[in-house]
Amino acid sequence: MTDERVILVTGARKGVGKALALHYAREGARVVGLSRTEPDWTDERVEHLLGDVSKEDDVVRAISHVKARYGRLDVALNNAGIASMNHALLMPGRTAQRIVDTNFMGTYLVCREAARVMMRRKFGRIVNFSTVAVPLGLEGELAYAASKSAVESLTRILAKEVATYGITVNAVGLTPTDTDLIKNVPKEKIDGILRRLAIGRLGTIEDALWAVDFFISGNSGYITGQTLYLGGP
Repeated sequence: MTDERVILVTGARKGVGKALALHYAREGARVVGLSRTEPDWTDERVEHLLGDVSKEDDVVRAISHVKARYGRLDVALNNAGIASMNHALLMPGRTAQRIVDTNFMGTYLVCREAARVMMRRKFGRIVNFSTVAVPLGLEGELAYAASKSAVESLTRILAKEVATYGITVNAVGLTPTDTDLIKNVPKEKIDGILRRLAIGRLGTIEDALWAVDFFISGNSGYITGQTLYLGGP
């Protein structure tokens, strides 16, 4: 049991997830990272768990561990996600299924299990991650954008279902950010996306952190069911 804020970050091994975990650890929270493989970094305030968010047993096991060890879960950040750029007619079914399983089902499973813990204390903050590929309707990202569109629908509906338990559910729509998620995307494709944004630059880790900070603030209890797109798509 702990009196400190407990935050779960999925996909915490690298990129935005790593930054989120370290950011909130520095702010004094107890952070639990959930990733498929061990990270190459450690922090005394971050506990790493191994698990695949697309596997129900892994998610149930991870959240049960958080509940047993810390007695609470205040914030769940559903950062884990995968992408694959391909024309819809050329994408293998197994690739599309893997994207949906990770991005949508993974988010759903973590939301469900996290909310079950949060409702006991009548407080919780859930932040899911979407993408500007949804409002922009980006070609070549059909499965990725569709999976994130489903996450946005989940966010709006779940927000209504858990509001009476003091839990808010919101989403952050990321722009292309300088992480491994875009390392194999051709530069001309990224440049084309940036030209369609009001603020035509790559997103930064700090941009994502500030948006999450807003949603999980103690002063944001009246804000729920929202998707905040960065960059002005």
